[in-house]
Amino acid sequence: MRTFLTLLLLAVLATGSWLAWALWMPVTPESPKFVMLRPGYSTRRIANELKAAGVIRDSVAFVLWHRVHRGQSLKAGEYRFDKPQAPVQIHDRLVRGDIYVHTVVIPEGFTMFDIAQAIQDAGLGSSQEFLAVAHSEVGLISDLSPDAKSLEGYLFPNTYEFTRTQSLKDMVCAMVKQFRLVAVQIGLTIDVPKTVTMASIVEKETAVSEERPVVASVYYNRLGRNIALQADPSVIYAELLSGSYGGALHHVDMSFQSAYNTYAHPGLPPGPIGNPGRDSLAAAMHPAKTDFFYFVSDGNGRHRFSHSLEEHNQNVARLRQAVRGR
Repeated sequence: MRTFLTLLLLAVLATGSWLAWALWMPVTPESPKFVMLRPGYSTRRIANELKAAGVIRDSVAFVLWHRVHRGQSLKAGEYRFDKPQAPVQIHDRLVRGDIYVHTVVIPEGFTMFDIAQAIQDAGLGSSQEFLAVAHSEVGLISDLSPDAKSLEGYLFPNTYEFTRTQSLKDMVCAMVKQFRLVAVQIGLTIDVPKTVTMASIVEKETAVSEERPVVASVYYNRLGRNIALQADPSVIYAELLSGSYGGALHHVDMSFQSAYNTYAHPGLPPGPIGNPGRDSLAAAMHPAKTDFFYFVSDGNGRHRFSHSLEEHNQNVARLRQAVRGR
């Protein structure tokens, strides 16, 4: 009897030591580890994934610990492990759903091509797959722009936090939802396609917020006189669509054959050439009242505006002189 009790005690001590080692002793990953736990994974599959990543010591002990806490569920998602943690702490993280999020910054004026690259750089999907979704999910804006061929213009610039369990459609939905929220806030309810298209040109032409209503006025003034807009960014976008943009515009590009080329075709392009922010949308809705028809860079990040071609040519000459003097 004494021998049995002794053996039982030793077994209990051994089991306790094993559990203490397997569950309460912190594990230090060799390097930051990312573990993707997909919906539907069993507790055993989760434990094996964690063990394979080197963030827990023993998968059996982890499963036993979870069975003791049967009322708690382990949340699917991507987890990052980059510091010493005991497996019981890791279990708590999975119960809380402390998943890793990827921050994606979409600056004002980004095209859908830029956004697709940002999504790919964040490891959330390929750029080509994102572009396919941006073209296929136009139903998301059918009430705003019934003739839209893509979501260009409606993927609102913002800082987003996405997880790898979200689909690319989930991501574009979040961007369109943000556009709708801002549209309501600024009262954008009529002529939405026209306003968004104009705002996208304004966004591309100036980064100076107070200039945007004046830039918008120039283009509306030209539209009113049926003068071609001659917006360089529209030519760039035309070449982006065709996959031929080389990173810089040349004189020959101004004759590039595309409905988006506002040198070759009067009026607005068929759709937005980028994704404008709030200020550019507001500027397109409420342009300044001017009689300007031209503008050119002043060489210092702002623009000189002019009423006539003669005055504009003088401003262009000043710009060239300033560039030569540097």
